Amino acid sequence: MSRIILVAGATGQQGGAVVQALLKDGHQVMGITRNIESPKAIALRNQGVEMISVDFTDKDSLVKIMKKVDTVFSMTTPFEGGLEVEVQQGITMANAAKEAGVGHFIFNSVSDADRETGIPHFDSKYEVEKHLKTLGLNYTIIAPVYFMENLLIPHVLEGIKKDGVLRMAMPNDVPLQQISVEDIGKFVGLAVNEREKMFGKRMNITGDEITGDQAATILSGVLGKEVRYEGISPDFLRTQSEDLAKMFDWFIETGYSAQLKWSKKYNLLTFEDWVEAQDLGMLR
Repeated sequence: MSRIILVAGATGQQGGAVVQALLKDGHQVMGITRNIESPKAIALRNQGVEMISVDFTDKDSLVKIMKKVDTVFSMTTPFEGGLEVEVQQGITMANAAKEAGVGHFIFNSVSDADRETGIPHFDSKYEVEKHLKTLGLNYTIIAPVYFMENLLIPHVLEGIKKDGVLRMAMPNDVPLQQISVEDIGKFVGLAVNEREKMFGKRMNITGDEITGDQAATILSGVLGKEVRYEGISPDFLRTQSEDLAKMFDWFIETGYSAQLKWSKKYNLLTFEDWVEAQDLGMLR
């Protein structure tokens, strides 16, 4: 059944993946973003997506938009306005959906945020989750783990290209659960299509679980050159972000608890699958 779906952050990495998954399934998509004249927004309009500029804290405007749709995909980020703004935006989106009578509200959180990890940008999403559950909405919470796409961060790529070294703030033998952004979009599409079966569910999702050494071995095989892993201390990150340093501390001490066997039945990409699909020729 084709639905009309509002996607927040449609020009971003995760929102963009959601849009593509929904278009592939034949749904009508409306995207909201701050700048509808950006190259990404224009590209989406060319694909038939209605792009709308909106303030994510303006509930009245959001209600007006949401009355036109039957499903909302909502996501938040602390990396623009900070944690308080992130929480405010998430709560406002949920409140607007309730007032507009939206039939299905899908919130994009993060795996294990409901365990009160002490990681600021996990806990902020949990604040939105707790509020969402009080509203009586038909909701689904999609909670992905660490993104495979983080390998594409410039300084990580540069280490592989220049030194043949994959550097992360973790020991070489501690596994980290990871998922591709494409599969986040795929899973949101599944939630949309299965609708009633997904109401009230919170799902931690992962595509793979590998150590740094295993990641380096996979990169070596795909690139055809030796790549070794070098773990650095999370303390190195504290000069840049206490939030990220706390996240890697938690990865080392506790880690995500997504059920890999459960996720596998959805045919999500492994790290090796994902690496093989990337254009990494410049790293050879």
